[in-house]
Amino acid sequence: MAKTRAFFTPNSSAASSDNGVVTPTSYALSLWAPGTLNGPAVCALAAHRVEQQFGEDGFRPARFTIDMFKVAREVPTFTRGRIVRAGRRIRVAELDVVQFGVASTADSNAGDSSAEEVVVARATAVFLRTSANPPGTRWRRPDEAVTFRPPTEPIGDSDVMSRFSSDVPEAGVPEADAPDAAGASNGAWNTDMGAHQNGGRKRLWSHPLPAIDGEQVTAFVKAVTAGESTSLVTNWGSSGIGFINCDLTVELARLPQGDWVGVEADSHIESDGISIGTAGLFDSHGMFGMGTVTAVNNAAAEIDFTSVDLTDRYREA
Repeated sequence: MAKTRAFFTPNSSAASSDNGVVTPTSYALSLWAPGTLNGPAVCALAAHRVEQQFGEDGFRPARFTIDMFKVAREVPTFTRGRIVRAGRRIRVAELDVVQFGVASTADSNAGDSSAEEVVVARATAVFLRTSANPPGTRWRRPDEAVTFRPPTEPIGDSDVMSRFSSDVPEAGVPEADAPDAAGASNGAWNTDMGAHQNGGRKRLWSHPLPAIDGEQVTAFVKAVTAGESTSLVTNWGSSGIGFINCDLTVELARLPQGDWVGVEADSHIESDGISIGTAGLFDSHGMFGMGTVTAVNNAAAEIDFTSVDLTDRYREA
C-alpha cells in the first residue's frame, strides 16, 4: 500500500466540498507539543479550500492572510467559507478552519452534528483580475543584489526532503559559483537542520505537500505552504526557534513554477517577546512573492534542531 504523502486524508468522498471533514496525517503533526498540528498543514488546508471554493477564471490569488489564534489539534477538521466581495477586479473570500472538540471526536466521526465545533484559524484571500502592467519603469531590486540561489546539485524525483542554507554571521557573501556542500556555510545547501543553527540568515528550498491525499497541489497552495516557513527562516536563531507565529500573510505577484519553492529571510524585528519577520519567496526563475509573520515568545517549548531527528516526521513538512 502506497504511503500517504499529504497533510490530511479525506473522511469521505465529500472531502472535496467546502465543509468536507479530513483527518490529519503524521505529516501534519507539530514539534511544539504532542497531538498538535503544524502551521504548514493548517495553512495548506485553508489555501486549498479557499482556492477550490472561490477561485475564478481571470482572477489570481494575490494575497492570503491567515490568523492562527488557537492551537490546532490532531482531530477531524473541516472548513467553512464565504464570499465577502465579488467585484469586477477584486474578489475577497473568508474561510474558517474548524475542528471538532477533543472530547467529541467519536461523535464527530459518526456524523453527530451536535459535536462541539472550535474555530482554530481564519483566512482571508484576495483574488485580483490579471491584466497588462501599466506603462513606465519602477524600482526593483537589481539582479546582482539577489542573494537567493537554488541548490545546484540535482535532486531526484522521489527526494522531497527540504534543503536548508544559512549565512555564517562572520562570513562574507557567497561567490556566485559556490558549490553545494555539507555544513553551515554561506551558499551551502543540505538536509541537516542542526548544521544551520546559528545567528545567520536562513534559507529553505522545499517541496510542498498536497493538503489532502488524492487531490492536486496547486501552485497557490505550494506558495502558501512554503510561505509559512517565513516564521522558520526569520525566527530560527543560534539556540533554536523560540518564537511561534500566530499568523501568516503571503503576497504573490505571480504563482510559482515547478515543484520546489524557496524561502529566504529578508528582515527580522523583535522586542518584548514579539517578533515580525519577512521573507522573499522564490522558484527557479526568481522571486515571485513575499511572506510576513507575527510571532510571540514560546521559549518554554523552544525547538532545538541540533537535538531532534526530523528524518521521518518532517521529511516533507
